[in-house]
Amino acid sequence: MEKEMEAEIVQPQKDDFRFVIVTGMSGGGKTQACRYMEDLGYFVIDNLPPVFIPKFVELCKHAGGHVGKVVLVVDTRSREFFDTFIHTLDDMDRDDVSYEMLFMDASDPVIIRRYKETRRRHPMAPSSRISEGIAKERERLAPARAKATYIIDTSELKKVDLRDKIHRLFGNTEGEQMNINVLSFGFKFGMPLDADMVLDVRFLPNPFYIETMRHKSGAVPEVAEYIAKWPVTQEFIERLDGMIDFLVPQYVKEGKSQLVIAVGCTGGMHRSVFIAKHIYDRLSAKKYPVKLEHRDLMKNDVHEHVREEC
Repeated sequence: MEKEMEAEIVQPQKDDFRFVIVTGMSGGGKTQACRYMEDLGYFVIDNLPPVFIPKFVELCKHAGGHVGKVVLVVDTRSREFFDTFIHTLDDMDRDDVSYEMLFMDASDPVIIRRYKETRRRHPMAPSSRISEGIAKERERLAPARAKATYIIDTSELKKVDLRDKIHRLFGNTEGEQMNINVLSFGFKFGMPLDADMVLDVRFLPNPFYIETMRHKSGAVPEVAEYIAKWPVTQEFIERLDGMIDFLVPQYVKEGKSQLVIAVGCTGGMHRSVFIAKHIYDRLSAKKYPVKLEHRDLMKNDVHEHVREEC
């Protein structure tokens, strides 16, 4: 536990290549931890025989920068191959190969309960009691645990707590940024299923009823100016900006990897396009990684549209 607390304040060296070995007890949370690391952009290889580790590291380093963050999961599932694990680590230490090792652990009762819930056999005791397998595995993993850079005990951790630990330990030292997608759509074509936030702007003045604007999108200056000039639009944008400015940092802090903001009007051509572009411009100005998409725009009879640089 002491090692884990120390680990959380260790800042990894700034490098173009970050190599992490994940090992630990079966049922200790390795799979969940690796999922969170994948969300952070790590390339995860599961159950690689330890003897191949040095060669794999060399291949990654010479991949021309295409593989910058790698996770290798090595555990007792590799059976006889696992016996070479500590020797491989010793060789890497001697050759000054830079790596970090995360050891995932949990108490015996918790591991037993997890195995009972999943009805899986323990790899170290396929035909005997789970407790016997745990004892054998702890003994076999003891040298690896002693070498671990970080130890996380998941016995009392909720998934969100584990994710936060993984983000603190293995997130970009400059801060992992959440990807934001701003999407305009038309309600008559159906709501986007992957939206995290849906804004219905059908209450705004509709340029569709102005003949000279009917076939122009909300990105055309003439149409945008028409929508923006009304007091209801101005008040809405003021309130919207405040909400966006408050919510987005909260989602980033919470560890959300992607946020989809959907803006809908009737046909997805005028009002939703205008508001979506406004949100995109505001987030871009604040240096968030954001993309803009007009899902249903071209399902309408569009004669003029100003394509944004997105």
